[in-house]
Amino acid sequence: MRKSIYYLLITITFILIGWFANTAYHLPRNSNPIAQTRPTPLDKYTIENLGSAKVDPAKFETGKVLKDDPKFTSYEFFMSFDPSLSDKNVKRVSGVLNVPKGKGPFPIVVMLRGFVKAETYFVGQGTQRAGEVFAQSGFITIAPDFLGYGDSDSQVNDVFESRFQTLTTAMVLLKSVEVLKGDPLKVVSNDFKFDGKNIFIWGHSNGGQIALTTLEITQGTYPTVLWAPVSKPFPFSILYFTDSPGDYGKSLRKELAKFEKDYDTDLYSIHKYFDRIKAPINLNQGTKDENVPQAWSDLLYTTLKDLKVDIKYHFYSEADHNMQPSWNQAIANALNFYKKHIQ
Repeated sequence: MRKSIYYLLITITFILIGWFANTAYHLPRNSNPIAQTRPTPLDKYTIENLGSAKVDPAKFETGKVLKDDPKFTSYEFFMSFDPSLSDKNVKRVSGVLNVPKGKGPFPIVVMLRGFVKAETYFVGQGTQRAGEVFAQSGFITIAPDFLGYGDSDSQVNDVFESRFQTLTTAMVLLKSVEVLKGDPLKVVSNDFKFDGKNIFIWGHSNGGQIALTTLEITQGTYPTVLWAPVSKPFPFSILYFTDSPGDYGKSLRKELAKFEKDYDTDLYSIHKYFDRIKAPINLNQGTKDENVPQAWSDLLYTTLKDLKVDIKYHFYSEADHNMQPSWNQAIANALNFYKKHIQ
C-alpha cells in the first residue's frame, strides 16, 4: 500500500512539473520564468536601449577615386567600428563620399539607400545619382553600403541582428560626422571642408525606415528628406515584401516565430516611437508607387503632423517608387529644403 502511494505521488509530481513547464514556456516573456532565463542578446537593439547606448565615432579612411567630375570628386570610403556597439568585433563598412570642388565650407548629407539584392549590388548603388546632384550643388554626401554589401565585411548570421545593425551603422556614421574637424577622412584635396554644423539626412524606401528609426533613437534634429519611406510597424514592414518568387518568405517567418518567443516586436518598431522625432521632415511619395503604397506615406504624414512634427508632404502624380518621371522635381524639392535649413 505504501509503495503504491509512493509511486502515485511521484507520478503526480512529474505531471505537475510537466504542466508548469509547458504553461510557463507559452507565457508572454515578461511573465515567463523560463523565458526570462534564456539569453536575449538582441535586447540591446530595442529603440529605447539604442537611444541610451554609448556610441563612439568610427575610424575613417578613403580609398580609390570613383569619379572626377568638374564640380566634385567621388571617393570610396571605409568606416571601421563595432556594429554591436560592444567594442568587441570591429568590422569595416564601405561606401561613397562625394566632395564638392571649391573653397567651401560645405554641409553634409548622410544618404541611406533602399533595398538592393546583394548579388547585384555595387558600391554606392541606390544613392549615386542623387548624391552626385547634391555634390554638384555644394553638399558633401556620404553613403554607407552597409555590412554584406559592396566592399564591406560580411553580415552576422542572425537575420534580425543584421537588420538592427543597419541602425547602428547609421548611428555611428552620424556620430562620426558630428565630430569631423578639418579633413579627418584623409581626402587628398585641400578643397574638402565640412562647415562643422549642417548635417542632413536623405533616405529612400527601406533607407527611409532606417532614417526614421535613427531619428527616434537619437532624437536628433537633422533635417531629413524621405522618398517613399517604409513606415509601417515591424515586423509587417518586412513581411509585406516577402511575396517575391523563391520561398515566399517561409524562412523569414520561421526566424520571426523564434524571435517573437523571446522578444516584444513593438520595442523594435517605429510606430511606437514617432513621438521621439524632433527633426524637420520633407516627405515625398509617388502616386503610382508599386513598392510603397501611397497610403503609408499619407498615414505617416497625418501621424507626424498630429505630433507637431515640422513636416512637408510632396506627392507626384504618376510617379513610381524611384520618383520617375518626377525625379528632377523631387531632387529640386530636396535641395530647396536643405538650403532652407542651412545655418
